[in-house]
Amino acid sequence: MTMHAAGKPRLWLWLLWLALFFSAWGYLMLGRGLWPVALEHWPMALAMAIGSYAAGSTPMGGGTVGFPVLVLLFELPASLGRDFSFAIQSIGMVSASIFILARRQPIAWAMLKGAMLGCLLGLPLGIFLLAPLVPELWIKLLFAVVWASFGVLHLWRLQEIAGHSGMTEFDERWDFRLGLNIGVLAGALVVSVTGVGIDMVLYTALVLISRADLKIAIPTSVVIMAFASVLGVLIKVVLGPGLAPGVFENWLAAAPVVALGAPLGVYIVAKIGRKPTLLVVSTLCVGQFVWTLYSEQSVLGVGGMAVALLAVAICLFGFEHLRRFGARLAGERLEFVQTQAGTQKGTLLPELAPETSDSKASPL
Repeated sequence: MTMHAAGKPRLWLWLLWLALFFSAWGYLMLGRGLWPVALEHWPMALAMAIGSYAAGSTPMGGGTVGFPVLVLLFELPASLGRDFSFAIQSIGMVSASIFILARRQPIAWAMLKGAMLGCLLGLPLGIFLLAPLVPELWIKLLFAVVWASFGVLHLWRLQEIAGHSGMTEFDERWDFRLGLNIGVLAGALVVSVTGVGIDMVLYTALVLISRADLKIAIPTSVVIMAFASVLGVLIKVVLGPGLAPGVFENWLAAAPVVALGAPLGVYIVAKIGRKPTLLVVSTLCVGQFVWTLYSEQSVLGVGGMAVALLAVAICLFGFEHLRRFGARLAGERLEFVQTQAGTQKGTLLPELAPETSDSKASPL
């Protein structure tokens, strides 16, 4: 699988991006007199200080915090939370992506390119055909169910996921097709409705099917979410009805925070490790699910809450199926290489390959 070539970091590219962004933001604050508007929405800036760190250090975008804060804490429409996720991640995830690329961190390029193309096809379809039909309550529930399932997955399988080294290498055309399918489906069915999600779906494929190291999977997920967020904003502003009222005001307050916070998450997590951050964010994902059910209990009733719990269980069943499928694929690939190359046990990425490949040869 194609990865970044080793080379000298080019952090000046990220610093140039920051200079351009803060020049534009400063013009809005001072030249257009919007400083009072930003100050009025300071709680969102505070919330996104946490959200942006999670965006850069985990496969869960800044909308993981921004959406529930706006929708559950501030009791604003779910459509506002979705559009705010698009807008704020267009700064935070882009900033983190530029930082990742400037540092030349490893990225699963074949799957990422496929996901980008798929998102380019699926996201517009979802925004124009599906999202307008989804009621506000369903937006909340879709977000709650998807994020809760990812939270439970990590609380249950974190030790195993964090223990992956390198990445089993399959045919790049297969990786591209997998990424393409992920991009179309996640873009149309999840991102168009909630404003986030393709990053976690691609990440799941990388860690469960390809057994990817978190050093590969998380940076790849950050880049795809940056792409989807910018695409979502462009579609809504240029081709669609525009962003929901209130998005711009909250964006003004939070944008400078996420421009620095997301890359800071990328940097800090490299020093302290990813497991503590993933545990905290996973707990928050489960917590927002409980909060959603509690706040909507009068509408959902016992039956609706039971259906939501069943949906989480179905997602977890799907994750377990992907995990077993990935173990089987890795084992088949390793056996094939052994028959062709004698003592060679498997083809892993050389710069991140573990000392042995035995753990990848048998299903977990």
